[in-house]
Parts: sequence; structure tokens; C-alpha cells
Amino acid sequence: MLEVKTVEKPDERRDFPRGHLEALHLTGLDFAVGTFEPGWRWSESVAPIAGTESCMVHHNGYVVRGRMHIRMDDGGESEVGPGDVFVLPPGHDAWVVGDEQVVLYDFAGTMANEYAKG
Repeated sequence: MLEVKTVEKPDERRDFPRGHLEALHLTGLDFAVGTFEPGWRWSESVAPIAGTESCMVHHNGYVVRGRMHIRMDDGGESEVGPGDVFVLPPGHDAWVVGDEQVVLYDFAGTMANEYAKG
């Protein structure tokens, strides 16, 4: 079965401090567009909603705009920016770097289903 949806009309939107998520749900794929404002940090903006000390969602992503720093629970760190494709396992914190909004696409499925839900 062919399914087509547009990010201009997401199935749902989840707002959280300094950001939001817009999700599209298709058969076999949940796709999310995450928007994070300067000053956003997972441990401050989403942890109170998720109820965990670090993000326990797996992400497969593509960064459209801005820069984000990621720190794994095991101490590993990296920064992603425009054009970067990344795989990010559960157990991390992340934050916006600089004063530019971050926009990223997440293809993992779990972000669209579980992210920023209590």
C-alpha cells in the first residue's frame, strides 16, 4: 500500500520547553521533525516529561539546520550539524550549540512514538 504524507500537516505535535516535535505516522515508519531553540537541553527541557535521567530513545537522524552537542552516558561526545546523518543509541543528553535553531529529521520511529511523552 502506498502512503504519502507531508510534514506541512503532521499527525501530531508535542510541545516542550524551548522546542517541539511534529510526527507523521505511516505503516512501518514513524517520522519526526524536531525543532530545538537556543538554550534547549534535553536534561532540562525533556527529562522532567520523560522521567529519566538521560534520553532513552534511539534516534536515526539527519540535521537540517543548526548544531547540537551530544554526550553519551558512558562519556562519549560528538557534535552534529547541517548535513550530518547520525545513529544515536539510548542513554544520552544533548543541547543546542550557539544561537541558531536546530531542526532535525528522525527516522527511527521511537522518537515519533515515545519522545517527550510522560
